[in-house]
Amino acid sequence: MSTTENRGLIGALQDIARDAPDDGLTLGEFTDALGERAFGVILFALALPVCIPFLYVIPQIVALPMLALAAQMAAGRGEPWLPRNFAGRRIDKPGLERMARTGKRWFGWLERLARPRLLFLSGASGERVVGFFLAAFCTSVLVPLPLTNTNPGIATAIASLGLLTRDGILILFGLLMGTAWILLLVIGGPALLYAMVDFVRGLVNGAG
Repeated sequence: MSTTENRGLIGALQDIARDAPDDGLTLGEFTDALGERAFGVILFALALPVCIPFLYVIPQIVALPMLALAAQMAAGRGEPWLPRNFAGRRIDKPGLERMARTGKRWFGWLERLARPRLLFLSGASGERVVGFFLAAFCTSVLVPLPLTNTNPGIATAIASLGLLTRDGILILFGLLMGTAWILLLVIGGPALLYAMVDFVRGLVNGAG
C-alpha cells in the first residue's frame, strides 16, 4: 500500500520533507517518493509552492513540469511522465519543508472533508477536460507579472486534490477559481495586476 494511502497526501509530504537529504530531491526523486503514479497526486504536490505569494524560483522550477503533466492528462495519457530535463530539476530541503507546511496549513482541512461525489468529473473523460483547464492555469503561472502564480496555483491544488479524492465539488471549485483568474488576467491585463500590487504594498506600508 502506498504512503499516500496510509497517511494521506499531506502526511506523505511531511514524511518526504523530513526524510529528504540536506541537498533536497530532484523532481524525479520527489515524484517517486510520493509512491503513487497519479496525475492528481503529483500536480497537487507541485502546485503547493506556486500557491505562496511573492515566492520566487521554486514556482518557476515546477511550472513547466506542471504544464507538461496537465497536457499529458488532457491528451488522455494513462500515467504521468516527466522528461529528463524536468525530472532533474532540484527542490532543496527548505523548499520541500515549505511545501509540506503549505499543504497542511491551506489544504489539510480540505483533504479531511473531501469525499467521492460527482464521480463523472474524476473519470477518464472528465480527467481529460480537467487537464485542459489545468494546462491553462499552469501557463498563466509563467506570465512574467506580479501575483500571477498564487491564484492559479491554489486553483490547481484544489482541482488536483479533487481528482485524487474523486470529489467533483472540489474539482469544480478549483476550475471555476482558475478560470475566473484567467478571465481577469485577459480582461484586466497588466495594469490591473500592478494596481493590485500597489494596493497590497499600501496596506503593508500603512500597517508599518
